Amino acid sequence: MKRREAREKAVQTLFQLDNSEMTLAEAITYIMDGPINPFYESLVKGTFENREEIDKVLVGKLENWSLDRLPKIERTVLRLAVYELLYQEEVPHRVILNEAIELCKHFGDEKSGRFVNGVLSKFEEEK
Repeated sequence: MKRREAREKAVQTLFQLDNSEMTLAEAITYIMDGPINPFYESLVKGTFENREEIDKVLVGKLENWSLDRLPKIERTVLRLAVYELLYQEEVPHRVILNEAIELCKHFGDEKSGRFVNGVLSKFEEEK
């Protein structure tokens, strides 16, 4: 499984977990059949387990928005990208930003991609 596909599956899994009663294991099983890709698993588990910290960081980057008001797909992609930015240091920030924009285009629309780009670009400004 390529990293792009692992990220797509991770977004689908995290989307299932957002505001649902599913457990992490149930969501993974719902999305994946067969052997679990280690990169996918690290993305899902890492984002899920660090969601509180990720959300705190995200709230600081959102202007005139709250996490609850964000469309579910943008919120999910942002959480995944922020997890990678904070905890996956081996992945270049530019790659994470580009992947997040592509995920939004794939699951959302052009506006989603622009919004996510605007939020995530604030991380680059801080570097």
